[in-house]
Amino acid sequence: MVKRKSASSSEEGWNYEAKVVEIEGIIAGIEAGELELEEVFDQFAKAVEYLRQCESFLQQRQQQVDLLIETLSDE
Repeated sequence: MVKRKSASSSEEGWNYEAKVVEIEGIIAGIEAGELELEEVFDQFAKAVEYLRQCESFLQQRQQQVDLLIETLSDE
């Protein structure tokens, strides 16, 4: 079986679940209130970028599912 690279991940080893855990960690750190204001903004920006990556991943997977369903419907 041939493994295909994920179209959404330009980085080797990108993992949706791992990004979600990172986002949750960032949110917890911000909510703890122990970060300097500049660090809050930096962490928030990082979380937004991770969310964009996750959204792109999910959109691509939805397109794949839609295509598979369409293929099944054509048969």
